[in-house]
Amino acid sequence: MQPWSFIHITDIHVGSPRSFRYAPAWNENWQSARQQMLDIQPDLLLIGGDIARDGLIHRFELENIKQDLDALPFPYHVIPGNMDIGNKKTQVAGPRRDDVSLNVQLEALQQFQEVFGALWWRTEHRNIRFSGFCDILINSGLPLEQDLWDWMEAQKVLPPEQHHVWLMHYALFVDTPEEPNFDIASKETYHDWYFGIDDPGRSRLYEVFKNTQADIVLSGHIHCRKYQQTDGIRFYKGPATSFPQWPDRWPDGDATLGFQHFNVTDDGIEYTFIPLNHVSSTKGYGPGGHPQPEERDYGLAWEK
Repeated sequence: MQPWSFIHITDIHVGSPRSFRYAPAWNENWQSARQQMLDIQPDLLLIGGDIARDGLIHRFELENIKQDLDALPFPYHVIPGNMDIGNKKTQVAGPRRDDVSLNVQLEALQQFQEVFGALWWRTEHRNIRFSGFCDILINSGLPLEQDLWDWMEAQKVLPPEQHHVWLMHYALFVDTPEEPNFDIASKETYHDWYFGIDDPGRSRLYEVFKNTQADIVLSGHIHCRKYQQTDGIRFYKGPATSFPQWPDRWPDGDATLGFQHFNVTDDGIEYTFIPLNHVSSTKGYGPGGHPQPEERDYGLAWEK
């Protein structure tokens, strides 16, 4: 077999000077990563969510980055992140912000579908099946969640490919698939709660991965690169290109900005981390985090 490759990139957070906040450095980092990917010329690109800085709020940000992605000379497949559609659902506020107000929103899901298409998908390329899905629906109780589980169950009866790669935004787990649900109200475990999937959805997803002969599960959201393996499945927590987070959570975690390159040969799927060859320090404006409407001052915008 002639070797070929695919790339996983996530949390690019491309924004706009029309917004109430703008981080031009993140856009410039994306352009650096984009050129590096063009130099590699992969067969396809997997984009693991948080495509826009505020896609949940600004449809034009989603439309702008889609136009940029459409101009790439290789196909891409995308899933939404929490900055595109809202966070995983909770009924309890954490110690840092009003998490209940940030829950995944049906209107944002519909908006993402209108711009990018299906919230879950499957595609085959050569000897690999790629499956991507909107994991933020898990445990949400929204009507679309049952549709997602129905699709998941259907994947179990498909004839297997030589390899199977799954794409999600949140990490399936922080340390182990058997870990307890973390306490959102605790300052010590808030980030563990924020970055992972809770049970019962986590265990059910894990069974789907095992029953569909998953080789690799790719995720983002954390902005820190970390490799784990369990039950023969390779879990790659991906780095961001925008900004680093949680660098001290694991002794072997690495928050260096960049993306992940996978080379496919007769011997299997080989992994390489590609750091950004240039990290921008250009300054922008506006608040960070998840600002409430009263904190969004569009008078700051560079473009009106």
